[in-house]
Formats: sequence, C-alpha cells, structure tokens
Amino acid sequence: MKDPVTTITGITYDRDSIELWLFKNPNNNAICPVTKLPVPRDSDLTPNHTLRRLIQAWCVANESNGVDRILTPKPPLSKFYVLNLVRDLSVPKTEIKTLEKLDMLAKENERNKTYMVEAGVPKALVSFFIKCYKKSDTNGLEKALSTLSLIWDFSSCHENKVENHEEVLIDSITWALGLDHDMQNHALVIKNHAMNLLRSIIGKANSGTLERLKPQFFEKIIGFLRESSDSTITIAQKGVNAALHVMLDTNHSGRNRNMMIESRAIFELIELELKLPPNKKTIELIFGIIFNLLSCANGRAQFLSHAAGIAMITKRILKVSPIVDEKAMLILCLISKYSATSGVLQEMLKVKTVSKICTVIQADCPSFLKDKAREILRSHFDVWKYSPCVEDATLTRYA
Repeated sequence: MKDPVTTITGITYDRDSIELWLFKNPNNNAICPVTKLPVPRDSDLTPNHTLRRLIQAWCVANESNGVDRILTPKPPLSKFYVLNLVRDLSVPKTEIKTLEKLDMLAKENERNKTYMVEAGVPKALVSFFIKCYKKSDTNGLEKALSTLSLIWDFSSCHENKVENHEEVLIDSITWALGLDHDMQNHALVIKNHAMNLLRSIIGKANSGTLERLKPQFFEKIIGFLRESSDSTITIAQKGVNAALHVMLDTNHSGRNRNMMIESRAIFELIELELKLPPNKKTIELIFGIIFNLLSCANGRAQFLSHAAGIAMITKRILKVSPIVDEKAMLILCLISKYSATSGVLQEMLKVKTVSKICTVIQADCPSFLKDKAREILRSHFDVWKYSPCVEDATLTRYA
C-alpha cells in the first residue's frame, strides 16, 4: 500500500486499488471485497494516517535494502477544479495548458476520470476536436485525443456523449488519420490516439451510422495500418489492434466489405501480418477480417493476388490459437470451394497447405475442423493424390 484508505465498511485498502474496483463496477453496484457489503461509488474513503505512518516508518527502516520512501499522496481532485478546467478550455489563451492538465489528470487514476466525465469534459473535448477538424489546426490535438481516448468508455461516459455529433466526430477522426506524413512520429502518435477513440465510438455506434460510412473512412484506416507496419515506435501495436477492431465491427454489411476491398484491405492485412512481430490478438483479428472479406468474389481474388496469402494462412495453423485455426481452415474452405483453379491447387501443394491440412486431421483439434480438412482433401483428391509433396497412403487415408 502507498495511500491506505478505509471504506464505510471499516476495511482498509490502497486508494488506487479500491477506487479502480469501485469505478469499474457498473450501475453503482460495487461491494466491499472483504465484507461483501454495498459500497456506493461516491462514498467517502477516509485516509488511514496511522497505517500510512507505519508503512513510511518501515520504508525508512529498510532504506538500506533498496526500499524507497513512499511519496506524500496528492489530495483528491475536486469537481470544482475540473469545472474550472472545462471553462478554461473555451478560452484560446489557456486551452493548450488546459489540455495538458486534463491529459495528466486522466492518466493519474480512475477517480479523476469519473469527475472529468461528470463535469462534461468529453463534450468540451469533442467540441475542441471538431473545431480543429474544421480549421485544419493540429495545435493541441494530440492531448485532446489522448484524453478523449482515455475517458470515452469510462463509467457513464456514453450517457454524456454529445448527441447528434457521432457522424461529424467520425469525419473528424478520418481527417486526423490523414494528417501529413511530414509530421513524422508526431502524426502517428495523434493517429494512434484517434484510432483508439474511433474503436470506442464504432463499438457503440448505431447501425445507421455504420451504413453511412464513406470510402475515405476505410482508405484512412488502411493507410494507418500501412504506416504502422513500417513504424518502430512502441505505441503502434495498440493502435493497430484498435484499427483491426474497427474493421471487424464494420464489415458486416456488403457495402462496407466492398469499400474495404476496394481500399486493398486484404492485401495490406497480409503485409501487416508478415511485418509485425507475432502477436496472438493481432493475428486473430487479421484472420477474422480476412475470412469475412473472402465471402466476396473480389475479396478472394485480392487474397490470391498476394504471393504470400496462402502461405501466410498455412504457416499460422496450429501455431497461434484455436481461433486462428478455425478462421484459417474456413478461409481455406472458401478458397477450395470457390477459387480452386489449377494454379491455386498447385500453390497449396507448393507451400505445404495440403500437408498442414493432413496434420489438422491428426492433431488434437475440434471435430468440425477435422471435417473441414477432410472436405478440402476430398474435393481435390484427384489433383493431389499423385503429388510427391504428400504420401499417397496418407492422403488416401484422410480423404
């Protein structure tokens, strides 16, 4: 513990830990972890000064063993202070310093985020962001997007969301994702914050908004993925996964799938998978999106136009996770059923897809995946049975 506080149930916890527990329980239904009694989110947390002095004394006594003294806790944030910051945000002379203060507060703890939401910070930041978009002004944009992405999904934030601004907010994010490459890493930092915010917005957007997305929206997302795959900055992975979540959440309609394909989404997703360091969640998202896009003929054509498409899918089978195994086998089923030209079938032999399919039948996999594997083998048994890449007896037994 660094800042011990006592709840109304009489139990003492570290302030950051109990606040996180209280604020993450929806609808004010939190209970004391020890006594199981109700603890309202806005109930008082009383500093336990006696325990804190004992902790500090122990730290001092063990300083020679490398134990650092704990810092004096900051006083809790007041709602009045946050309301003043919201006011200052509307004043041009103070808006940049105010944005820096808000960003710092949002990063400190969960309590600050709650106060910021209740004081109307999301609405003020959305207004600032839209103003930046309309004026093509990036001054203060990084801090505004960073803070918005931190508090948008927090607690009751969606109840405070600006009504009737959903589409213009998406347009604003699309603009931010297209910022000039001349800004270098600064632009990519802004885009990562914008993408994390976009993921939160799209996850709660109504179907009408999703149906009215524009081609530029998908073009900018694909462009962001292309930039991120070439980037060396460490924050890129979170932004990449946010972008992939957005694509997965928006590709349920044929219209959106076609716009993604026209933006060369499948080609760029394969490139992304090949370039980025292996990451289970990222690969699962990529495979899920590719599978959905391959329901379209032009999607399958684009997939096969990439020289490494089939090889990439094959390589990940039985190497990442059950989710990837399932999506990979379903992708191969689509290719096998609808796009199995002579060249494609030979490619599947060349990159050892057929051998991997046989391995799936032998492996400890769900029965429906084994059935899919047998279905593919039966469909093209006449082509593959004499191939030197696969033992005749093995293929015959599985088909």
